[in-house]
Amino acid sequence: MNLRFIQLSQPTRTSIKTLTSIAIVCALAACSTDHDANAPTAENLAAPLDDYLAQRGDICLAMFDWPIDLTEAEAGSGARHAVQFPVMEQLGLVRSTIVPAPKSSQNPDGAVKRFELTEAGRKFYKPRPSSAQGTAHANDFCVAHLQREKIVDVKLDTSDAQHKMAVVSYTYRIDAAPWMQSADAQRVFPMVARIANGAGGKLQLRQGFTLGDKGWVAHAGPV
Repeated sequence: MNLRFIQLSQPTRTSIKTLTSIAIVCALAACSTDHDANAPTAENLAAPLDDYLAQRGDICLAMFDWPIDLTEAEAGSGARHAVQFPVMEQLGLVRSTIVPAPKSSQNPDGAVKRFELTEAGRKFYKPRPSSAQGTAHANDFCVAHLQREKIVDVKLDTSDAQHKMAVVSYTYRIDAAPWMQSADAQRVFPMVARIANGAGGKLQLRQGFTLGDKGWVAHAGPV
């Protein structure tokens, strides 16, 4: 059996410098993987924002308890229900009947117009998630659902020195009720229409967060 021996040359200065540089780069890369999970960054706040929108990302109309009566006074004053309900009835979401009611300044003729959800309308009447303080209404009429598209900005809120807070600005996707494409629906629900038309980066929404024992938690209320 013939054996061949290969003589290894001594490493040059250039090769030593190259290996040293590689070691430094590897060390820096290892350090970059260790990040602060509680830092107010888009990466850390993306999952809490997604969780919040999954539970509370519905856009609802504060139409909690059905049927809903429309008094003669409300109908004459152009109250929001007086404007919205006829369009909803035209879209097949509600139906109305005239029912007797005690005569009063609100009902001089002794009648109200009662609106109730149709089968089509009941598809949008959804349970509302309870809050820490509880909720007085179990359901609401909801017309769209939001999802995060991209976090654009994160700002620290220093108004409370004892609790670390952050405000997230984000673009979003929206899954709106098909009937919101109606020009009449957009006219009587202008805020819903504005949010729907702002999807895909045209409009940004904001959400506040507080840092708790288990990480960032979204909180309700204006920011």
